[in-house]
Amino acid sequence: MRAVFLDRDGTLNEERGYINHLSRFRLLPGAAEAIRLLNEAGLAAVVVSNQSGVARGYFPESLLAEVDASLRAGLARAGAALDATYYCLHHSRARVERLRRDCDCRKPRPGLLLRAANEMGIDLGASWLIGDRLLDVETAQAAGVRSILVLTGYGRGELEFVLPGANVRPDHVAEDVLSAVRWLLDRA
Repeated sequence: MRAVFLDRDGTLNEERGYINHLSRFRLLPGAAEAIRLLNEAGLAAVVVSNQSGVARGYFPESLLAEVDASLRAGLARAGAALDATYYCLHHSRARVERLRRDCDCRKPRPGLLLRAANEMGIDLGASWLIGDRLLDVETAQAAGVRSILVLTGYGRGELEFVLPGANVRPDHVAEDVLSAVRWLLDRA
């Protein structure tokens, strides 16, 4: 199975720092259409996201579930659906002790993608990761996945200020997630 892994904050929804209240969650224009296009093309749509705000004590894990439900409901209204979501809740300096660790699932480490590939039968070599940070590009490279950097969220600043000195390069740069999905589907 081929998949498109998607960062959440700044890629599918507005980047607003930690989403510490459901009222702060807003899907980006075109995000639902992008997921619907992936669904129609038969590609698994899988969210992979660091969510250390839980570990840091900024919001409860129950809020993460509410935001995930809101994301899925917003997509469903547009006839789109995620195949799975994988979140890393850990942080090495967490206030919540059970989440304090240096894990293999916190991006840029590839643990979330490797877990999804194992659980879902995903062919990483035939898959993509779309995100707004070079951290996402590094994650893709570590997992053997191709990457697209979107200019929403932190993307424009990452492109201008971080990418020139970075050791990794995305396979493509797109204005937003919809443009990214259209681009990769044209080449699939």
